[in-house]
Amino acid sequence: MAVAGTWSLGASALYSTSPYKGGDEKVLPFPVINYDGESVYLQGLSAGYYLWKDQQNQLSLTAAYSPFGFKPSDDDYGYMKQLDRRRSTVMAGLRYRFSASWGIIRTEYLGDILNESNGFTADLAYLYPFTFDRLTLLPGIGAAWASGNQNDYYFGVSQSESRRSGLNQYQADDGWSPYLEMTAVYALTDSWHASVMARYTRLNSEVKDSPMVNANSTTTVGVGLTYRF
Repeated sequence: MAVAGTWSLGASALYSTSPYKGGDEKVLPFPVINYDGESVYLQGLSAGYYLWKDQQNQLSLTAAYSPFGFKPSDDDYGYMKQLDRRRSTVMAGLRYRFSASWGIIRTEYLGDILNESNGFTADLAYLYPFTFDRLTLLPGIGAAWASGNQNDYYFGVSQSESRRSGLNQYQADDGWSPYLEMTAVYALTDSWHASVMARYTRLNSEVKDSPMVNANSTTTVGVGLTYRF
């Protein structure tokens, strides 16, 4: 994490596999503007305001852009093109991070503020950092929860969609999806840093049982290059 009051600028890209039938892998490039101050922070696709911050605790109000969605016209299968679009959104809520010698606990609870899904998500993870000279590795294990509204918006099939597409009608409930992740940051110089992030998520049964889905898991990989001031 950046030292308080510091800026870093750069570029990054996210690659993710699609859980949808006929869905293509997606690549999302975006500029990186990171700032970590005493009260506010910018970090990738999120921003927040610290309610409590010391050497061990970081509790913040946060908002994050969620790029996940479904665009029927981009799908390879004709029947999937008959479904409604699922849009990306902005999620906002509380985020908490606790750091100790035995590792890091990270958790958050967010809700959709653009009225796309009207859903909620939660996340709980344990991470432990390893430092080797200029290289820092941060492996972690966790689980992500999505509410019934969240899962149903992205993976449910309404009655009208069923009539148009021929897919079975389906209503998704809430569920937990476990994941493994790894972040690696290498200091090329004192100012330039290269990073790689990967996450493997095992989809919960509410998602896997959807007639829109033909995957058991998803993979997300991010790469970035930043200059720290």
